[in-house]
Amino acid sequence: MLSSQTLYEIAKCRFQEAEILLKNGKPDGAIYLSGYSIELMLKRTIVMTLNWDGYPASKKEFEGKTSFKIHDLNLLLNFSGLEKELQADTALYAKWQVASSWESESRYTEIGKVTDLDAGDTIEATREVLNFILAKSKL
Repeated sequence: MLSSQTLYEIAKCRFQEAEILLKNGKPDGAIYLSGYSIELMLKRTIVMTLNWDGYPASKKEFEGKTSFKIHDLNLLLNFSGLEKELQADTALYAKWQVASSWESESRYTEIGKVTDLDAGDTIEATREVLNFILAKSKL
């Protein structure tokens, strides 16, 4: 199981790596890791909201919790309990739309499809979404 603290640390690290990749001309990787940072932070919130010991990380740990074996950011937002509040803030919801366009399958996307400008916009949107999730998930 991944504890809420571990999920936070990994999410923070993935976002920092995304920023580094963007600064070093690797926008495709930057966007990819920024999406994972949101996924991990939402999973942290789910752990805290449901008072779990941690988020399942192995096939055995997912037994009885297969509904949570997902990478879909919109579904994770729903499970986190933060969806309505995020959607109520028009500016933040616009940032969410940018940041949540990520899909785990983007790892197969041909390199060079993402511009530095698009990646920069995504990283900034992700930063704001992560700050919201972090502020709201301090239970």
